Amino acid sequence: MGLSLAYSSWGEGPRPLVLLHGFTGNRTSFDHLRPLLGSAVRAIAVDLPGHGETPLPGHKGREGFIETVEAVVQLVEQLGVASVDLLGYSMGARIALGAALHRPERFGRLILESGSPGLRRRMERAERRETDGRLASLIRTQGVEAFVEHWESQPLFASLRRLPPERIAALRERRKSCTAEGLTGALGCMGLGFQPSYWNELHRQRLPTLLLTGALDEKFTLTARKMAAELPVVWSHAFQECGHAPHLEAPEDYAREVLSFLHTPWYEAPPFENPPVSHS
Repeated sequence: MGLSLAYSSWGEGPRPLVLLHGFTGNRTSFDHLRPLLGSAVRAIAVDLPGHGETPLPGHKGREGFIETVEAVVQLVEQLGVASVDLLGYSMGARIALGAALHRPERFGRLILESGSPGLRRRMERAERRETDGRLASLIRTQGVEAFVEHWESQPLFASLRRLPPERIAALRERRKSCTAEGLTGALGCMGLGFQPSYWNELHRQRLPTLLLTGALDEKFTLTARKMAAELPVVWSHAFQECGHAPHLEAPEDYAREVLSFLHTPWYEAPPFENPPVSHS
């Protein structure tokens, strides 16, 4: 049967929306958006491999990444709906893009927050694997709590320190609930160094796509601009005064952008079965 993803559902809306969290998250990562999105969507919040209640894939490396992508598609098929919308954050955005490219007929619209199509060069991927290997060693030798302190100290997450104390505490507890085995295993199959480069495939990703970033996160905002130049049907938005996680830093504005995108009419004209006849 393959990898099975644990998930929970919330919301009373008519649109199924699969939610894929980032590294160190779990299915509760978007719970604070329930009051903002719950009347419009039926959320399917997933635990990605090595997080929450989902086990690691049977394969490591690139094969494990592909196995995770296929597990997302399998989950959608099990839901018994014609198609779902898909929202992913950071690591979850990379998995979401892979799923949309793998089986586009299963998805309606795609929302990628602080995501990347991967690293273009083999050497870049090898260097990233080395970096993630050192991170995995830190987790194994010093434990999850010490790793979380290191993880939160990165400049990438500096703007999260402005969150209300109760939200910072909830975020930290969610991170500390991860296991060393789960985090190291996730780095060993879903890390950026193992993700296939999707840059050359973006032109065939014809789902309406929304790219969301924080303006303070210059690296991923630039990546989003480069992606937007390649995607056929794309909208993008950079939230001012936000960093890598605008869904946490500006939840009201974030929900407004998501709902506006989901509610915007989109009609794709069917291709001509025969070339149009010229009357000239």
